[in-house]
Amino acid sequence: MNHFTFEYPIVFVILLLFYICSRWCKQKGISIYFPNMAMLKRASKKSSLLSNFLKIFTIIALVTALASPIKEDDVIVKNDKGYEISLILDASGSMQEYNKFDIVKEIVDDFIDKRKHDKLALSIFADFAYVAVPLTYDKKSIKRLLNRVDVGIAGKQRTALYEALFLSSNLFKTSKSKEKIAILLTDGVDNTNTIPLDVAIKTAKKYGIKVYTIGVGRAGMDFNPAVLKKIAKETGGRYFAGDSVEKLQNIYKTIDKLEKSEIKADKYVKKSYYFQYFLLLGLFGLILYFYITNKE
Repeated sequence: MNHFTFEYPIVFVILLLFYICSRWCKQKGISIYFPNMAMLKRASKKSSLLSNFLKIFTIIALVTALASPIKEDDVIVKNDKGYEISLILDASGSMQEYNKFDIVKEIVDDFIDKRKHDKLALSIFADFAYVAVPLTYDKKSIKRLLNRVDVGIAGKQRTALYEALFLSSNLFKTSKSKEKIAILLTDGVDNTNTIPLDVAIKTAKKYGIKVYTIGVGRAGMDFNPAVLKKIAKETGGRYFAGDSVEKLQNIYKTIDKLEKSEIKADKYVKKSYYFQYFLLLGLFGLILYFYITNKE
């Protein structure tokens, strides 16, 4: 429900000071007496009332503008059920064969659409690994970047598999979610030796991440199923082999059906500012006040 309030209500103390000063801080001047004083007072009474009204009106309007009136929506806290998921994709040269990378992108794109209440991240690896998008609720940004990613963006010659898992795991350093998942897809074996396998697994376990590994292509020839099984088993995840489009689709569907746990989304406060209207009223009143007083 909407309600009006002020960002700086303490400013209204100025009105109290104005009242006190106008009541007890009277200006002293020289008194001049001449005939027909009563008639002069009657003639100036109307203009004096108007100028006093404009003075008070202007002060109130300007002080109100200074207090910054706003219309504020109630704070929205979106409680829902979902995961924090890191998507880790192999973009090495071998993923170009049989159009594998484009097929995987389409399946992952559809998977992102279904994870409406999850926080997602995207990491890419080939010769080296990098975090393309950190954990976020902004699915559009992930989908937009995913569409632009292609084989060769991180090199084509090598596969930094363990480095990718290590970097992706560090995304969860400050996470408070009970359910943290990494989905690691590859069609190769690590051949960069930048991060040892045990270190990558230990980092994932340290932050409580379940790693779901997906081997694309021919097990034992394109990728090492023993390594992927080891990663999945030690982190509490699962291993999948996908040697066809249908199998890959089913793998992501299986992960999509995982039991969800409660997480909290960000808090939002919508504010609409109205100080400008009171400022205009105050300036208008000030102009009229000077006009009336100078005319007198």
